[in-house]
Amino acid sequence: MKQRFIQHLADQPLCIAERNLRDILDDEVLVEVAAFGINRPDLLQRAGLYPAPPGDSPVLGLEIAGTIIRCGKNVQGWYEGDRVCALTNGGGYSDFCFAPAAQCLPWPQHYNAAEAACLPETLFTVWHNLFQRGRLQSGETVLIQAGSSGIGSTAIQMASLAGARVFTTAGSVEKCRRCIALGAEIAINYHEEDFVEALLLATQQQGVDVVLDILGGDAVNKHIKLAATDGRIVNIAVLNGSRAEISIATLMMKRLTLTGSTLRSQRIDQKAAIAADIRQHAWQWVESAEFRPVIDSVFHFDEVEQAHKHMQSRTHFGKIAVVTEG
Repeated sequence: MKQRFIQHLADQPLCIAERNLRDILDDEVLVEVAAFGINRPDLLQRAGLYPAPPGDSPVLGLEIAGTIIRCGKNVQGWYEGDRVCALTNGGGYSDFCFAPAAQCLPWPQHYNAAEAACLPETLFTVWHNLFQRGRLQSGETVLIQAGSSGIGSTAIQMASLAGARVFTTAGSVEKCRRCIALGAEIAINYHEEDFVEALLLATQQQGVDVVLDILGGDAVNKHIKLAATDGRIVNIAVLNGSRAEISIATLMMKRLTLTGSTLRSQRIDQKAAIAADIRQHAWQWVESAEFRPVIDSVFHFDEVEQAHKHMQSRTHFGKIAVVTEG
């Protein structure tokens, strides 16, 4: 059986290639892909900065939606013909993709293909970091950096649905307006205003309970200054750099938790536990369509290069999807 996939070569445009599908593993499903999501780790992998873990597919793509056409012999709970969305271990940029069965979620009834495909990577990331590691609770305050991103737009909605007071940052007046429409109480244009001073004022100098940080670098000390006593700072990316010099004394005095994670390197059983927790605690928001991914744009299979350029431009709001047909 042949598979069409998007090939990435050093210093070359993305292109469509073809190869034979390998055999299915015992705990996998094979999905005929209807759509896949574009994520910033894809761009990092393409640039050679975020290689696939050993044993995983070197083909780009971390999330898909489609129909199961084959199940490994150990798979339970999923059947041929089931429509799913899945967090993949690579290989999503293709018309057929293998995914661990434990990393699949049902294709939500109210979602189109682009929305279903853009659900897994951001939902797993936000749930694990904001609610499991960050322990965000109803009534608490949270700062979500880069609210216009796929992660940010997901986190704003999820935190708001969970009953938190949501603050965020974005790079334009229009993006700030859209963040507020998603559920943020305050959205700060980081080109025009200092978010630390603004949010200390908004919280009567108490600070925020949780920070979801994609910046790292020099932003870490700002987040420590902004954090409330017993606050939690959760880092998921390092756009401002991977190194920071911090005051351990301040960390101790405020009793702060400084943590972070990456999703791709976690074991299948760890990702399965995240999926199970989502199904138990957050799935009602997905099924009811109270939460749905914000789709900025949809490209076709032969337009993936344009989709990457659009993400690199940083003009998008929410997620970018690619459909395999049409």
